[in-house]
Amino acid sequence: MILRPHMLILGLGYSAGHLADRLRADGWRVTGVRRAAGPGVIAFDDEAVVRAAIAGASHILSSVPPVDGVDPVLARYGDAIAAAPVSWVGYLSSTGVYGDAKGAWVDEGSATGTGRRAARAVADAAWGALRDRVYRFRLPGIYGPGRSALERVREGRAHRIDLPGQIFSRIHVDDIVGGVIASFDGPPGAYNLADDLPCPQNRVIEDACTMLGVEPPPLLTLEQAQLSAMALGFYAENRRVANGRAKRLLGWSPRFPTWREGLVDCFARTVL
Repeated sequence: MILRPHMLILGLGYSAGHLADRLRADGWRVTGVRRAAGPGVIAFDDEAVVRAAIAGASHILSSVPPVDGVDPVLARYGDAIAAAPVSWVGYLSSTGVYGDAKGAWVDEGSATGTGRRAARAVADAAWGALRDRVYRFRLPGIYGPGRSALERVREGRAHRIDLPGQIFSRIHVDDIVGGVIASFDGPPGAYNLADDLPCPQNRVIEDACTMLGVEPPPLLTLEQAQLSAMALGFYAENRRVANGRAKRLLGWSPRFPTWREGLVDCFARTVL
């Protein structure tokens, strides 16, 4: 008898939730782990049940970021995951591990650990060293239906910041799902999953305004915008993220190669 593959996902956030939906649609069994239990979801602190799920899964993914400088999944369950008889282990990381590249391109061979997300870089390296075959997906700005520049414009949260030369990479949530699935038959290691066209955030906001038929927000300095500490950190780093390794080794390519196609998809899926 051929058993259904069983994915255990620790941290069912936006991206991991989309992956879970896709895998279930493809006939997989998917179990989630969150702070609180629910249908198909185990409570993170229910240690005996979580450890049993780790031992019984065929695939394990963590999308949990560090908390207070510590990766909670590795701290609590790293030993069980390292010893589990699974065929695949993955971790949703961040391109923040590369720090500020002054607008230059970074790839998986670039230095890590020099930016504001030092704890994320430490966790990324720890997952890579956990066992022989681990897949680390370094993700830039994530967007998709219900979580894009369109929502920020509609809700009055969009900003245009006067920072000439500032540039970022992005990834549509469906392309994260596609990259993770492509890795099931590919070699382990670190992979950047980013689209093909890094661009300034202002351009994305302006395109979203055009789609919605509204005027773009005024161009402000960082001081005038009065951004949160998290948003200020976003603008403190500047880089282009290369995606060639995932294309070459996984056969992956983004369904939405730029933010233009991605925003059109978000508009079509969220606007009646």
